[in-house]
Amino acid sequence: MDRYPGGLLYSVPATCEEVDIGHRVLVPLGRGNAEVPGTVVDRLGSEALAEDGVTADRIKPIIRRSDDLPALPGELLELARWIASYYVCPIGITLANLVPAAVRKGVGTATRLLISPHPTPPDPRPRLGSKQRAVLDAVLATPTEDLPIASTDLAERTGVGGTATVRRLAELGLLSIETVTTVEARARAGSGLEDREVELNAGQQAAVEAIGSHLEGGFSSHLLFGVTGSGKTEVYLRLARRVIEAGRRVLFLVPEIALTPQTTARVLARFPGAAAAVLHSGLTAAQRHREWRRVADGDATIILGARSAVFAPVPDGTLGLVVVDEEHDASYKQDQAPRYHGRDAAIRRAQLAGCPVVLGSATPALESWHNATRTGRSHLHRLPERAPGLSLPKIEIVDFAEERRQLERGGARLIGPRLGGEIARTLSAGGQVILLLNRRGYANYIACPDHRCGWVMTCTDCDAGMICHQANGAIARERWVRCHHCDAQLRLPPTCPLCSKRTTVFGLGTQRVEEDLARLHPDLARAGAMVRVDSDAMGGADDFHEVLDRFRTGEIRLLAGTQMIAKGLDFPGVRLVGVVNADTALNMPDFRAGERTFQLVSQVVGRCGRGSTAGTAIIQTLQPDAPAIRRAAEHDFEGFAERELADRDRFGLPPARRMCRIVVRDGGESAAMRLGTELADRLRAHDPGPDVEIRGPIPCSIARIAGRYRVQVETLAKDAGTASRFLARARLGGVFTGPLALGEAVAIDVDPTSLM
Repeated sequence: MDRYPGGLLYSVPATCEEVDIGHRVLVPLGRGNAEVPGTVVDRLGSEALAEDGVTADRIKPIIRRSDDLPALPGELLELARWIASYYVCPIGITLANLVPAAVRKGVGTATRLLISPHPTPPDPRPRLGSKQRAVLDAVLATPTEDLPIASTDLAERTGVGGTATVRRLAELGLLSIETVTTVEARARAGSGLEDREVELNAGQQAAVEAIGSHLEGGFSSHLLFGVTGSGKTEVYLRLARRVIEAGRRVLFLVPEIALTPQTTARVLARFPGAAAAVLHSGLTAAQRHREWRRVADGDATIILGARSAVFAPVPDGTLGLVVVDEEHDASYKQDQAPRYHGRDAAIRRAQLAGCPVVLGSATPALESWHNATRTGRSHLHRLPERAPGLSLPKIEIVDFAEERRQLERGGARLIGPRLGGEIARTLSAGGQVILLLNRRGYANYIACPDHRCGWVMTCTDCDAGMICHQANGAIARERWVRCHHCDAQLRLPPTCPLCSKRTTVFGLGTQRVEEDLARLHPDLARAGAMVRVDSDAMGGADDFHEVLDRFRTGEIRLLAGTQMIAKGLDFPGVRLVGVVNADTALNMPDFRAGERTFQLVSQVVGRCGRGSTAGTAIIQTLQPDAPAIRRAAEHDFEGFAERELADRDRFGLPPARRMCRIVVRDGGESAAMRLGTELADRLRAHDPGPDVEIRGPIPCSIARIAGRYRVQVETLAKDAGTASRFLARARLGGVFTGPLALGEAVAIDVDPTSLM
């Protein structure tokens, strides 16, 4: 069926229970008619079948309706249809993302028997055995207010285990049995915080009133733009209270919930009496199933989670507000099919629910800024000042190239004299320090020391360099190398394979920063008051939360790590933030490199100055005059955005136009390019017109990953509607068929956030 790519057509037999849109059904699939589950996405009449040229006698009937899951809400199904269409993904794959695997598998499901006396027992009572009499007498002796009684409780009272006796009494007409299915899971930990409303400043009050005036007026989009620490969360919470008091529900999205524990805890603490459901990957399977069920059953008033929480099964007509915190964050974009953007899906979810959506950030995505300042699709609300009692930190840019001469005379290798001195002064004064370097490992360059040899270690399966890692706590430094693209790993070769000279490693990495800091502050390192925070050091969300708790109490004085420490953290004791190297993403072959650098630097600098002292931020860089770094130091997002948008306009890049990136992969380099050429030719044959440009094929920036060569073709359209119509025409016209079928060989990414 063309209207639902990847969908299958079945008939509903007269003997089947009523089947409607959103129901789960069991259907026969393939020649062997294997029994598989599916979801009903539409019901078609005979006229629609005739239009598609389908004859009814060739349609297989469904087997039966499956009641293991409640029917999906209509708004959620409409969202799935939009994602499948806009992001060019089969509807089946999209629907699979709607319902977590733990829910589909019924993890944690328990069946309970609830027992009560039969309203019309037989007279006279049939002859019973001793166990049957004991069970029946126990049920009859139970006070009315305690009925029905669970079979497990009845077994404890009578000592008669199992259900055979109870079921026999039901067959005799003496008892009534009700079977209830529940989801049992270990209770989710509370926030452990108390949160009280604070007095709003003028900017916050204006934002609450302006957005609040739209709460009953249907869909509207709002961008809440405020400097770090300006109190955006307080605005969200005030709006959420109004929605909850009106009897509606709030969907609150945060990026990577494990990395934003304080925001999450504050939301839950503000409404201790409200029923809240939390949906994220850090839950156990049973917990995830239970929380999903609470939302589907209408028991949850606040639904909070990461990207996939946009698929929460909120009952139709009850959603009153959608909030997307830190809307610029890259983690909102899914990197596997369907490659949807959580922010854009949230906007569409709000449209379907007819409620406002609030996007919040101190460094908005340029797409969101464009919609708020140029197209009028979104209302802009500014919070130009920090919340009462907070002040912006003093920011200093250090030319790291200029400091290198001092470093070479025996100083720390990655911590320059200015930053190193300020770290020592801050620690001596009792303050805390956060250091950012957004690169894992020990060193990112492994080579022969002889430049005449020229050997550099790269991954055998990827066109990328290997990264040196160092074991923690080893007496003798144990090192290995790892590819951060395919995860290949082996021991660090001691000598050059070409000339046998001793291998040298150099470059940047969080482990090397940790080593330098331990040399500069050995007492701090021995006391465990200095901790590295990256995905190598943290085993999971629990480890990260434990480190943050220790940092909150002052047990840890210095945190050094990757972007994990750049967002969502609010600690008044932080008086210094240092960016070890602000250039790690600046020179990447991606037009968003400057935007990402500005966002990362601004966000981590914003962790400072949240107490009574304004604090200091020091940014080490080899490019002190780069606009992204300079504007971030000046807290000038608007100036940066206008300059960046002007450059995007000049070159026809998003958000001036809508981009789709299609990546073709093959084990052979020439075969990949041949397929890329065929793809581009097929696209150009489908009348792109003057409003769609097709670029490529060209090799990707990383031309080979995991042994497969990668070639990309890009389409650039004047707007979303034009892009969507062209891609739909290409799909229906057979572009993505044969060797170019979507899947392992071809990946399509609409509105990509990375071109690597």
